[in-house]
Amino acid sequence: MSLLPAVWLGTMRMNSAPEETSQFDLLGPSTGIEPPAGWSVLDERQRGTRFLSLPVRSALNNPATTHMGFWSINPYVGCEFGCTYCYARDTHRYVMERRGADGEERMPPWQAFEKRILVKRDIVGVLARTLDPARLGADSLVIGTATDCYQPAERRFRLTRGILEFLLQYHGLSIGIITKSPLVTRDLSVLQRLAERHEVSVDISIATADARLARRLELRSPVPAARLKALRRLTDGGVRAGLLLAPILPGITDDRAGLSRLMALAKEAGARYVVGSALRLGPAARHRFLPMLAREFPELAERYQRHFARRDGVSAAYQRALQRRLHELKQRHGFPVNVRMGRHRHAEGEAADPPAPSEAQPMLL
Repeated sequence: MSLLPAVWLGTMRMNSAPEETSQFDLLGPSTGIEPPAGWSVLDERQRGTRFLSLPVRSALNNPATTHMGFWSINPYVGCEFGCTYCYARDTHRYVMERRGADGEERMPPWQAFEKRILVKRDIVGVLARTLDPARLGADSLVIGTATDCYQPAERRFRLTRGILEFLLQYHGLSIGIITKSPLVTRDLSVLQRLAERHEVSVDISIATADARLARRLELRSPVPAARLKALRRLTDGGVRAGLLLAPILPGITDDRAGLSRLMALAKEAGARYVVGSALRLGPAARHRFLPMLAREFPELAERYQRHFARRDGVSAAYQRALQRRLHELKQRHGFPVNVRMGRHRHAEGEAADPPAPSEAQPMLL
């Protein structure tokens, strides 16, 4: 048995200052205003929004992790648009807590989602090192599935633009973009070049054509008319684009007349397809949405409270009724029923063979 050689470690010191404790601070400071270690403040708005750099080691989210049926990439976590129903609040809360930033200024998670925007500043470089198109197989790559990839932060940081430009070097991918921002038209020329190499689609997300109702639900998002104008610019420019009716809110935006009006406006704007998605309401989103509901739609508050106390999504019966309504309205306005525009589209919740249309009450809830 051989002996290990002696190693000189040097002088060791013990700090016994009275303010030190034996417990490590695993979650970071609970009241400080400095960003977590490794993060830095990139910018700050007068109204208190702070943009923090978020170091990342991977750029892509695979279907096995998200259970969404396609690959996704999100340049930002958190969103200034502040839509009251946004399910991505839970993702933001998780990232902040995992990185030890949940206590920053004792800000509640629903508010931090709108005021602490995490910027994946090095995402293009990470994507360049890690993207293997062969791994994607027949699945699509969708940009902006969690938070809007063309939110106000994109005007300065241009991460979505960088991702699109990087993808120009490949061929044969299925690329989707989801946004409610007219800023997407800034990149029209890049999207046109991408469409020459890939299967490209842009989903313009609009929950309602009613501007006043939209403002009650979405505090700082672009007005519906501006989004429809952006849809027109994209389709006039030869980019395949359509309407994402999302989220459809039970008893608020699911009425036949409102859905029909929005589809008609989308048709006028050149939309190639319509996809509908019902409300998902996770724990963090409930803290933002339900108080708004009690204030703006008190007649619905108790029913929402009761239903979403047990689940994050709508019931199977509601989903079937909604699909019947969407099926009927798509036929009426001349949209394809089973959209297969992008390889990711079949996973968005459309029934492969929707049941025949049937009469239903004006509101599904």
